[in-house]
Amino acid sequence: MLGITQTKLPDHALLARYTKDGSHTDCYSCNIEKPVSLAEFITAFYGTPLFKLERLMLKLIGKPSSDVDLLNLAAASTDNFSAWTVETREEDQILLCDFQGKTRSWLMLSKKDDSTCLFFGSAVIVQEANGEIGMGFKLLMGFHNLYSVLLLYSARKKLQSD
Repeated sequence: MLGITQTKLPDHALLARYTKDGSHTDCYSCNIEKPVSLAEFITAFYGTPLFKLERLMLKLIGKPSSDVDLLNLAAASTDNFSAWTVETREEDQILLCDFQGKTRSWLMLSKKDDSTCLFFGSAVIVQEANGEIGMGFKLLMGFHNLYSVLLLYSARKKLQSD
């Protein structure tokens, strides 16, 4: 859909640690025909109009962020951005944890010649006390998947136009 593919999580992905604890994890990827740095990917992803709408909603619950905050996150000069804190960062990927500790957001890239594969994934801690996946999460899965595709599509589009 839109050139975005749901793919297997790469073994070395920082998000992979959440596949073992019963969390829902997903991974989407796409290619862009130019070299892209992690800082550029972070800036494009969290700076798209679609994500700015999410940032506006987060501001309403007391988790504001500015474009300067985003640039600081991309430059690795802060570990905090709106509702997230950097859990782990490497040269080619970043893993963020939300302020409630219930979700993870992950970006990674893989460069090959003059192209870059962009990855986006998330982990949602979904198990109820009895070990079952909660009904609320099951009902939201369709929206979650569509939103994930649209976020990565928007980031790729923004990177292509830069």
